[in-house]
Amino acid sequence: MARLPFLDLSEAEISRRLAIAEATYRPPETGLDDFLRSGVFTESPRPAAVLIPFTKIDNRWHVLFTRRNDDLPEHSGQVAFPGGRADPADSTPEETALRETYEEIGLKPNSVRILGQMKNFLTITNYEVKPVVGSIPWPFPIRLARVEVSRVFTIPFEWLANPSNHEVQQRSLPAPHPPIPVIYFKSYDGEVLWGVSAYIMINLLEILVGRNN
Repeated sequence: MARLPFLDLSEAEISRRLAIAEATYRPPETGLDDFLRSGVFTESPRPAAVLIPFTKIDNRWHVLFTRRNDDLPEHSGQVAFPGGRADPADSTPEETALRETYEEIGLKPNSVRILGQMKNFLTITNYEVKPVVGSIPWPFPIRLARVEVSRVFTIPFEWLANPSNHEVQQRSLPAPHPPIPVIYFKSYDGEVLWGVSAYIMINLLEILVGRNN
C-alpha cells in the first residue's frame, strides 16, 4: 500500500506550511471561545507555550506526548504536549517551550530544531498557549520530572492524520452557555488525547495535511 504524500513531509516543507499558516490561517471558533471571552475570568489569560515534538522512528514521523501526573491541580492525568507557563525571564514563546520541555522530560534545548509556530489557543484554565513545532532526535535520554509527568510516548503522525481515529463529543458548560464540541482521539497505547491538546493537533493537521485528510 502506497504511503500518502503528506506523510513524507520534509522539515523544510513543514516549516513552509507553518509559515504560510502563521500569516493566513485562523483556527475555527468554537463555543468554548465565546465562553472564555464572556467575562468568566476576571484576569487576563496567563501566557504559556508548548512544544509539538516531531521525531522520525523507523523513517516515519511520530509526535511525542506526555501524560501529566494525576496529582497536578490543573489538567491532571491528561495527555499533553510538553510545555507550560511562561516565566518572566523567558524572552520568547520558543524559550518557554524549550525550557519547560527540558524541565519536564530532559530534552536539551539545543537538540530541538524549531520548525515554526501556530496561532495562540485559549484554555479552560485561563492560559493563552502558543504551540511551537520542532523536530527532535530519537531516541534521547528521557528524564521525567515525576512531580509533573508520569509518562512519555509517541503516536505515529499517520495514525493521528486518519479521520477515523478521532471524533467530536459534546461537553456541557455552565448556563446559559450551550454545550461545546470537544475532540477526542481513540485510545492509542492506552492513552486518550482530548481537549485543548487534541484541538491543537487537529488544527496542525489542517495546516500540514488539509481539511480533507
